[in-house]
Amino acid sequence: MKIIGVGFGRSGTLSLRAAIERLGAGPCLHMLDIINGEHRLRDLSPWVAAARGEQVDWRSALARWEATVDWPGCTVWRELVEAFPEATVLLNVRGFEGFYRSCQNTLHAVRQAAHAGLLPADADRVPPRETWEVIERFVWQGDFGGRFEDKEWVRRMYEDRIAEIKATVPADRLVVWTLGVDGWEPLAEALGVPVPAEPFPHLHDTDDFRRACGLPPLSESVPLTATTASP
Repeated sequence: MKIIGVGFGRSGTLSLRAAIERLGAGPCLHMLDIINGEHRLRDLSPWVAAARGEQVDWRSALARWEATVDWPGCTVWRELVEAFPEATVLLNVRGFEGFYRSCQNTLHAVRQAAHAGLLPADADRVPPRETWEVIERFVWQGDFGGRFEDKEWVRRMYEDRIAEIKATVPADRLVVWTLGVDGWEPLAEALGVPVPAEPFPHLHDTDDFRRACGLPPLSESVPLTATTASP
């Protein structure tokens, strides 16, 4: 393992995955890999076990990966930092208002649509029940403590998590990457590779996320019709 991403999703993680792999530190595990990745059923198994409170041998479970970003890895950041002492720890951050708004318009919107039976019934979009379980236990009940709609609670949690990581991980092992500020340089320096000449990737913005999940972009207001797809 070369890089462990400990920052929350909706903080540039899909762009970071593309950048990390472009820099030669892939494959890089992202939540999308257990939602609709080629080997999603195999990759999902250890996360289901962890979500249910079982002990997981992370070195074995993540043996085929060279990096992680996003959920569910960021929820068990302490375990991964300990399991892979040789890995650089990547703390990706963004301003809280942007983070919360993005989560509202993407993750939370999809969760609400799924519970209401409004998520389009598409096998490529709708993950198996075990994936919903991982998302619910790690994201909504885990990191967000079942209190996502309490914005000020989430703000404190978000800021405390960042502070805790900075206080826990040695400075010579930690790379802080800020969405909208940083590009290739911190990652390339950490990996000891040249900075690519091309622009830094920009992937999976709010409307891209919503389209991929079958929800209308925010610029549109087309109502969805109820389906049987639900978590």
